Amino acid sequence: MTPGLRDTELRRIVGARGLAAPRVPASMASYVVGLSCRACCTTLPATRLTNTCPTCNGPLSVDYDLERVGGVLDRTTWASRSPTMWRYRELLPLSDPAGAVSLGEPITPIVPLADAGDGGSNLVLLKDDGRLPMGSFKARGMAVAVSRARELGAARLFAPSAGNAGAALAAYATRAGLPSRIYLPESTREPFRSWPAALGGETVFVAGTIRDAGERARAECGGDGWFDVSTLREPYRVEGKKTMGFEIFDQLYGRSWPDVIVYPAGGGTGVLGLTKAFAELAELGWAEKLPRIIVVQPDGCAPLVRALEDGEIRATPWTEPTTLAPGLLVPAPFGSERVLEAIRASGGAGVSVKDAEIVDAMEILQRRYGISASPEGAATFAGLRVLRDKGTLRGGETVLLYNTGSGLPFSINLLRASLVAAPEP
Repeated sequence: MTPGLRDTELRRIVGARGLAAPRVPASMASYVVGLSCRACCTTLPATRLTNTCPTCNGPLSVDYDLERVGGVLDRTTWASRSPTMWRYRELLPLSDPAGAVSLGEPITPIVPLADAGDGGSNLVLLKDDGRLPMGSFKARGMAVAVSRARELGAARLFAPSAGNAGAALAAYATRAGLPSRIYLPESTREPFRSWPAALGGETVFVAGTIRDAGERARAECGGDGWFDVSTLREPYRVEGKKTMGFEIFDQLYGRSWPDVIVYPAGGGTGVLGLTKAFAELAELGWAEKLPRIIVVQPDGCAPLVRALEDGEIRATPWTEPTTLAPGLLVPAPFGSERVLEAIRASGGAGVSVKDAEIVDAMEILQRRYGISASPEGAATFAGLRVLRDKGTLRGGETVLLYNTGSGLPFSINLLRASLVAAPEP
């Protein structure tokens, strides 16, 4: 079957194919051919530490020789390997996969949510990344980013964080034998305040939001061997997040392949990871029907949703951001142009939900389905009703909700109390 226009456009946008790049010798373990910038078409070798594009400061993408990959893999190869994210090594950037910094990242389960599909009109599934190390999907990106940074000679690693990313960076950097520094907003709640230090990282608390934390981090760590692993400010966290899409393909293709993936978006790295994975699978000829990506954000901080609704090419900073979902409190996502472009190319959209609806969704997922979901992950369940009311979901479609983290660090009673103390915007 010939891919449709939407799928072709998605592959063009997130795959960055057709760019001139040197081919690697067949004897090398890595299938990476270089780095490229979608915004200005700059190409770079992938053999040295690199943050953003030196021409336009935009995010960089990792390009692979997919023709060679297709020559050594078929659809069944990955499923025959050990059930960890490293089974996808041909489409991961390490030159030596044996050097991966790992805490045993498992393939996370996909479970059906009975009666969640509005009387059976939609099959609703949930992928649960709360089972990963440190209890969140951040383990995927940091495992690959830290592995590649060490492979390329990084001496020290830093990043701002709203919570889970800081814990993941500290854990993987410690595992790699590298010092790490995590910049956290002063408003960060426990246990996210203490986890990075407990896992071996240095913590710095900053007044304001994660945007303020990032600005201070880059001001203080601009030299002395520090390497920035912030969201989209280096190319390899997206590659780790890409394994989300590969796992969905392994688990569901030919059975309950999703028409729609509902995803909670903060900085947007996961959106790019998913769409890049599906673009590469399509180019390999393995997956022709690509899911629509619908992002969910809280209505107190929804810059991507607003940009999608207003037809803007980039998200403008959200003033006075507020939400009880720490991973979604990102008022000014870096590289938002790429994120918005990928959502639109998938045929997707965006929707916002109230904090009270997020807490209700957390409780329903716990009590009805036995699933411990973070506020970010529960936001996707809260978005279901909004999406149905808007007519965004079509009858008979399979919908996959992505839970990005465990709800164990959160008390529903305390979250409800915080709603009373700080009313909805």
